[in-house]
Amino acid sequence: MIIDDNVSLENELEHFRQEKEKIRNLIGQIGGKGSAKQDLIINLLFLALVITLFIFDIMRHVYHVSLPLPPLFSIEFGILVVSIKIVWMIYKQTKVEHFQFWILNSIEFRLNSLSKQMNDIEQKIENFQNET
Repeated sequence: MIIDDNVSLENELEHFRQEKEKIRNLIGQIGGKGSAKQDLIINLLFLALVITLFIFDIMRHVYHVSLPLPPLFSIEFGILVVSIKIVWMIYKQTKVEHFQFWILNSIEFRLNSLSKQMNDIEQKIENFQNET
């Protein structure tokens, strides 16, 4: 009997480890550790674009350097870059919220399943007590 319990516990532990690994993989796919390097590169790219536009504007207005770009181009392009960054951040947040909803839904499903099992066990216990 003790050996069966140990085997059962080991099987449950292995199942738990498999689920844990599956969740880690999913988190990596939706923007966890796997995409942190990509996010850093994109953030640095956006920052470099905005700083470059700022430097070009300073050169044009302070040092009177003639640039082949129209005077309002840097403002317009800066607004475009910031807008793209905001849309990208909203997209990433939506992915995270979808994953959180999926996790909560899975937990609720599991809790309902456990509740049903507990009710079945309680009924069996009551029936057994009534028979004896």
